[in-house]
Amino acid sequence: MTNQYLLALDQGTTSSRAIIFNPEGQMVAVAQKEFKQHYPQSGWVEHDAQEIWSSQLSVATEAIAKAGLKAAAIATIGITNQRETTVVWDRKTGHPVYPAIVWQDRRTAEYCDELRDKGYGDLIRKKTGLIIDAYFSASKINWILRHVPGARKKAENGELAFGTIDSWLVWNLTGGREHVTDVTNASRTMLYNINTLRWDDELLELMDIPRTMLPEVKSSSEIVGETAANILAAKIPIAGIAGDQHAALFGQLCTRPGMVKNTYGTGCFMLMHIGDKPVLSKNNLVTTIAWQIGDVVNYAFEGSVFIGGAIVQWLRDGLGIIRSSDEVEALAARVPDTAGVFLVPAFSGLGAPHWDPYARGTLVGLTRGSNASHIARAALESIAFQTVDILRAMEADAATTIRELRVDGGATVNNLLLQFQADILGARVVRPEITETTALGAAYLAGLAVGIWKNIDAIQNQWQINRAFEPNPQYDADGSIRRWRHAVETTKSYKP
Repeated sequence: MTNQYLLALDQGTTSSRAIIFNPEGQMVAVAQKEFKQHYPQSGWVEHDAQEIWSSQLSVATEAIAKAGLKAAAIATIGITNQRETTVVWDRKTGHPVYPAIVWQDRRTAEYCDELRDKGYGDLIRKKTGLIIDAYFSASKINWILRHVPGARKKAENGELAFGTIDSWLVWNLTGGREHVTDVTNASRTMLYNINTLRWDDELLELMDIPRTMLPEVKSSSEIVGETAANILAAKIPIAGIAGDQHAALFGQLCTRPGMVKNTYGTGCFMLMHIGDKPVLSKNNLVTTIAWQIGDVVNYAFEGSVFIGGAIVQWLRDGLGIIRSSDEVEALAARVPDTAGVFLVPAFSGLGAPHWDPYARGTLVGLTRGSNASHIARAALESIAFQTVDILRAMEADAATTIRELRVDGGATVNNLLLQFQADILGARVVRPEITETTALGAAYLAGLAVGIWKNIDAIQNQWQINRAFEPNPQYDADGSIRRWRHAVETTKSYKP
């Protein structure tokens, strides 16, 4: 077959990417384009959904051209996306009725507090595996319906569609023919019952959201539609969809219970495969659907760090102490440690296991001798410390000790960060040869659906180690973690 290339659309929080893979799981071409972040008010984060679509389409065509291929050579498209980000659009015009409300947005924190105060926490957790938080999609949909003039009436008349970014992309790729999502993205809305695998009428009534707005839920690996002929000059089956963290778990081939991966992107997202039955966390983690292939659903524990790699962007754009992100490692390496400086990057509140939407970032331990290098090192270490907090919660839930953490994402090029991560975890940290595991996972899911690979076993050997970071047994991890947690408590005690 000549059409055995796979096109992965990786729609992230700050950029849209397209990567073409061959059947050996090797990258053939990559294209990427950043898009604008909008911050209309404190705690609000928005995207232009039309810009997301146009940027994703442009990088798709660019990647195909870079690979020297025609669109007909693409066997299938896999989509992976920033999750929870909410788009509501008019079914007739295809235009959003409001900017996309991003997963980082905190405008609905008070509404979520009201739900919690009314005692709905256990109900929502048992049905969805999630903790009530502004992070998830349901409260964002509710906000749009309450605040956009005419939106409520249109929604009740069946004129509006809701989707996470995967749904929005499929809608546009298929020329408005398909309004679908997959189980992983559905499981992040706070409206989907992960036990019955259905949209939950009781939750829809609670959130005052009409069912007619919702997409049809598909598995993560099946043909859900094909591209309109005028989009990529070919009718290409769209056969894989998974939220970015679920796709990364699959791309890391963490296919057995107990395997753990952490993605270091804008935020950090750690998932542990827990098998084919949902188990609720006792340590403030969420339970999510890892993926569905055929009739088999796999589940995972997840802990989310809201500000991971984004802290490096802040050093660049906010403080101006580096000119480009790749300078941070050299700046941090100028000092052997932070000299007691801790940076808690709670710019969008604290995620797991704290779930404090009102916390704000703090920099503690400064002295007259503190300099830019100490702050840069504290910023990198904050990513690792937040990861420790989540991993310890996972170990408690799973009653096990993790010996290996598979890592991926942009920040994993930073050797200083990964060595510190190993030291502070007391566990082996493994970086794969291909760190674009989010896109690779989407490609794998799509390829399985169209028969490029017969089964998961056929792709297991494609995962190769680039470098393993072993923990330094002399490092005082317990002492550092104790001081970090004191800094976190200081952060939580400050309420602006």
